[in-house]
Amino acid sequence: MKYLLWLLKAAIFFTLFAFALNNQHDATVYFFFGTHWRAPLVLVVLAAFAGGLVVGALGMLPGWWKHRTAAAQLPSASDTSAATASTAAPAPAAPSSISATDLPAVRQHGL
Repeated sequence: MKYLLWLLKAAIFFTLFAFALNNQHDATVYFFFGTHWRAPLVLVVLAAFAGGLVVGALGMLPGWWKHRTAAAQLPSASDTSAATASTAAPAPAAPSSISATDLPAVRQHGL
């Protein structure tokens, strides 16, 4: 399995390497106010990918902060496990068997 993963990684690498070698022509990216950027096409694609990663990470940042502050406000796991172990009620016994009449009716829809 380990060799198969390495083979897959090598195939992806060589595919991207061949893409980079085949796209060395200059590309022009036009920005606002008449500015432009001339670079090989592979660099333009790489810059667009990196920009997408940055924008995606910045878009997720508020959620990360919210969850991090919520997790910091929770009591630690050792405190909660000791408190729940001393006050936990015994678990109810599981029924020995469940009959078909105990289950809720399932409504079937025809297509």
